[in-house]
Amino acid sequence: MDNLPMIAQPDALIAGSGFHDDSHPKQTLGSDFDHAMMRRCIELARRALGRTSPNPMVGAVIVKDGEIVGEGFHPRAGEPHAEVFALKAAGENAGGATIYVSLEPCNHYGRTPPCSEGLVAAGVAKVVVGTVDPNPLVAGGGIARLRAAGIEVLVGVEEQACKKLNEGFIHRILHHRPFGILKYAMTLDGKIATTTGHSAWVTNKDARSEVHQLRAGCDAVIVGGNTIRQDNPYLTSHREGAHNPLRVVMSRSLDLPQNARIWETAEAPTLVFTEKGANPDFQELLRNLGVEVVELTPLTPDKVMAYLYERGFCSVLWECGGLLAANAIAQGAVQKVFAFIAPKIVGGAHAPTPVGDLGLTSMSEALSLERVEIRVVGSDCLVEGYLPSHQL
Repeated sequence: MDNLPMIAQPDALIAGSGFHDDSHPKQTLGSDFDHAMMRRCIELARRALGRTSPNPMVGAVIVKDGEIVGEGFHPRAGEPHAEVFALKAAGENAGGATIYVSLEPCNHYGRTPPCSEGLVAAGVAKVVVGTVDPNPLVAGGGIARLRAAGIEVLVGVEEQACKKLNEGFIHRILHHRPFGILKYAMTLDGKIATTTGHSAWVTNKDARSEVHQLRAGCDAVIVGGNTIRQDNPYLTSHREGAHNPLRVVMSRSLDLPQNARIWETAEAPTLVFTEKGANPDFQELLRNLGVEVVELTPLTPDKVMAYLYERGFCSVLWECGGLLAANAIAQGAVQKVFAFIAPKIVGGAHAPTPVGDLGLTSMSEALSLERVEIRVVGSDCLVEGYLPSHQL
């Protein structure tokens, strides 16, 4: 394999990829070398960010005599899995080697043959697995097959980081809905725009770059009609060669501008959800521009997420205003929050806020985020956390 990387020190690989969870003790399974190689698997897997749904992102590294002899990742659904690319790169060196893989090798026939059989045939001596595949078609079967063939298997190295890598895929498998992420940017006094609706820019350039990377990892990004009218966004990843999500607009009335940037579909596709019979002339205009239009009645976040699940999506980003954000939270369409807080104060009794009315009347009813991580991005602060599963 060309340009094989040097073995890096563990802390130098995927800094910050650890998944903070106080319910789990500090991971001690495996050696420092094992952890370094698994973090390399995660790094490889992320090369396919946003492109693998409904499949997971997976990376694989083959090591023999302390040196990497092959590696690979799963590029997109329908193409070979990470293990196949790694085995091909390793060639005869795979015999007696150790393979690291971020997700349990599959043991069933889908679009591609089972990876477990490929590993057995290649004669690998040991398999180190990041996390078990939650898919019932796999769910320990790959591990069992490898052990039955006399191959040593170690499971759970960098497990939380591997789960976080594929939290969208895992949520899709377990709950039959895409994983919903609510992202918003607000001032220190909790405003997403001024009283006139002006919002460019709440956050700094570094924070906006983080949002572009977040979009690149999602299958769709959703806004409401008011966001189109007020902000006229592109909703792309703004990175050459990066994945652009499907841009989704929810609008019951289709009272939208004809010349919005989001109708330009050469760079990224656009889908508009509306209610049955709404503004047929505008529907025809959108379709003539290459925009997909789907009628859903009633038009709700839950119905939209059900539709996107059927499209094979794993992760959906909500970049909407407060009213739609509140509805998405109330209907269980949001599992995670990315809140950017800028050290600015704009005031305004009627300036919009990130989340509308949830019907909560006491602080004891507040939705407290779990597994919270806080970090500074430029001059702004990013709060990342998960909504409680028993929300509302």
